[in-house]
Amino acid sequence: MTDLLRDPVTDTDLDAYVDDQLDVARRIEVEAFLSARPEAAARVMSDLRTRDELRLALAASTGMARPATTEVARRLGRGLVSRRAFAVLQRAAAVAVFVAAGWLANGMFGPLLVTKVVASPPPPAYVEEAIRAHRTTLMREAMPSQLEAPNYNADEIRAATAIVMPSLPKDWTIRDVQIYPSRFGPSVEVALETKDMGLVSLFAIRPGTFDVVKPAIAPSGDISSAYFQIGEVAYAVVARSDVHDLDRAAETLAKTLY
Repeated sequence: MTDLLRDPVTDTDLDAYVDDQLDVARRIEVEAFLSARPEAAARVMSDLRTRDELRLALAASTGMARPATTEVARRLGRGLVSRRAFAVLQRAAAVAVFVAAGWLANGMFGPLLVTKVVASPPPPAYVEEAIRAHRTTLMREAMPSQLEAPNYNADEIRAATAIVMPSLPKDWTIRDVQIYPSRFGPSVEVALETKDMGLVSLFAIRPGTFDVVKPAIAPSGDISSAYFQIGEVAYAVVARSDVHDLDRAAETLAKTLY
């Protein structure tokens, strides 16, 4: 029957068994555990006898109980409680030893098994599409045969793709405008020349979800991006630039859409 136990039987379960604090199913499991362990069964039987003697001694009313019987009952109760308290202290001491050993090893050798937890969530999938589009723009820039299309018409883009484009800062110069396919449908990539960040891509796409996401940074090796979403359209500002510049640029663009 020991193979049928759902959970390991601990000393706490044995104490609860003696105190009649277990449900029927758990009592059966404890009894199966004891049937295979004579030493543990003998200890539990001793506790049961002590419990019953204690109950018998205290069964009479206080006025009718003999002083000697009452004193014996008290000693039995103190002995039972002390033994359980000692067992609890033993377990606590063992835990303390393991914790102390862990801190000692950490201090001597540094963190061995603990890895850094990244609290920030991973960027949305469309950020990868934006970075891929920016790398394609960089490739086109290096190919004289690839003609740029600097003509930019936000209304025409909206009519063709249902993507609303933000208003661009006056000191940004449009270098190229492209419509790229993506896993989410058509996307818009506008290559822009800026004074502080150099060549920047403004990427816009409809990711298929409705959400409002404030500008957030997504570093990716030599290229970084700042992304945000307003309603059904998501945006990313991508460049080889400092992330703080991208964050400010994304906030500026997002404000023009409200």
